[in-house]
Order: sequence, then structure tokens, then C-alpha cells
Amino acid sequence: MQRVLGDKKAILILLGPALLVYTLIKLVPVAWSFGLSFFDGNPLGGFTFIGFDNFVRFFNDPQAIHALGFTVLYAVVITIGQILLGYALALLYVFVLKNASNFVRTVVFFPAVIPTVAVGLLFRSMFAVGQNEGPVNAALNAIGLGSVDWFASGAGTFIVAILMELWRSMGFFAVLLYAGLLDIPEETLESARLDGATGLKLVRHIVIPLSLPVLLSSVIFSINNSLKVFDTILALNGGGPGTETTPLTLYMFNTVFSYSDYGYGSTIALVLTILCLLVTVFIFRSARRDITRN
Repeated sequence: MQRVLGDKKAILILLGPALLVYTLIKLVPVAWSFGLSFFDGNPLGGFTFIGFDNFVRFFNDPQAIHALGFTVLYAVVITIGQILLGYALALLYVFVLKNASNFVRTVVFFPAVIPTVAVGLLFRSMFAVGQNEGPVNAALNAIGLGSVDWFASGAGTFIVAILMELWRSMGFFAVLLYAGLLDIPEETLESARLDGATGLKLVRHIVIPLSLPVLLSSVIFSINNSLKVFDTILALNGGGPGTETTPLTLYMFNTVFSYSDYGYGSTIALVLTILCLLVTVFIFRSARRDITRN
């Protein structure tokens, strides 16, 4: 093995195909999109170099700013919900259900394997109003309340989108955080219990600090995934009513494929990429600062 790893030709033969594929399907499109952000036009009509005009246009575009604000709000709410629900379920698996948690973990995780578009259509029918009234409004009618047209307002659509994504993803984050909790030595927990740390005190002072690495990874994964939300919102209500619940990804999609404005669409994609990068760096730096203080 050492002889193979020391041979540059062998390394090139082994890694070359993978690096070539990665370059063609990852790096080249990213570089191409970055370059397009400095142009105006489309492949049919041609491109015109306009420098930073697309960036100026973005920050003066009310619809883009609204989409940016909705994306950030959605990501923050979803991340908080996913981590809290996932961590609560993980604690339930480890400290309450223990070896009997296999069935519960399977049931809770099941929505994560359902296609996101199917989940969006499912929740759209569940909260429907009118002739094809869904079970949610039927339940409201059963207790004497009137039906609610959830998709007639941005606030109602936002609530449904949050509930949908939390139901779909909480099982995944529960398993992810559960794996981190299993790495905590049982001897450490027993020692803490002997010292009087039980219940919430045990979780706060022992479990959370020891599971911080996987918790941090989950936060980064959750917020980056939420910032790039697209298919569930599209299937749920198409970003409506109007553009009230349109995230940056859907706005970018409409800009490129509905209006053939490739340059501005690439600019929106670049802004979203920078946003994800800044959020990740901020979380890492904040966590490192807290660890240094402790």
C-alpha cells in the first residue's frame, strides 16, 4: 500500500477519473455560472458584458430582497425546529426507549425517504379548502370552527411549509443526533449520575457539551439545506400567493427558465452561495469562540 501511495502515476490513475468527473459536473458549472453573473442575455440572443450591474440590480430589486428575507426567515425557523425536535427525539431514543427504540426510529424516519415533491402534494391536499376540503379543515369544522384557506395568505402558506418540512426531516436529524449521543461513554454518564446530575441537569452539563460536534454539524447541514429550499415550496404552492413565499432558489429558477435572463439568474445563485458560505463560517467561528472560552 505504501508503495502504491508513493507512486505518482498510480495516484493519478486512481484519482484522475474521479477528479475529472468532479471537475466537469461541479467546478466547471460553478465557474461558468460565476462568469455569467457579469453578463446580460441568454444563449439565443447572445450575451453582453455589463460588469457589476447585475449585483446592483439585485440589491435594488424589491422582489429579490423579499425572496432573500423569506429564505433567511425560513432557514432560521426550520433549523431551530429541526435541531430541537431531532435532539428531543434522540434523547428519547437513548435515555427512555433505549433498546426498544428501533421501531419508533423507523417510523419517525420514514418521511425522510419520501420524495419531497410527494410530501408537498400531500400537505397541499391535507390543508385544502373548498370542494376537495382536506382533513385539517374537516377537523376544524368538526370542533365548530370555520375552514381556513391556508394558501390564500403568505402567513398561512409559511405555517404549512414549516410544518411540512419539520414532519419530513425531523426523523433524519433525530437519527443523526442519536448517532452522536451513542458516542458518549456510558462510564461518563454513570459518574455524572453518582455526582447528582440527573434529568435536565445531566443533559445540560454533560450530554450537550459531549455531543457538541455532531450538534454543530447538524446545525450547519440544516441551515444550508434550508437556504436552498426549492422543490417542496414549488410543489406546495408555487411560492404563492403571488411571490409571498418565493425563496431565492425559486426566484432564480423563474428568472432563468421563465424569463431567459441567465446573467441575473447566475447573480442570484452567486448571492445564495455567498450567503451559505457566510453562515457556515459564522457558525464555525462562533462555536470555536465558545470552545476557547470554556
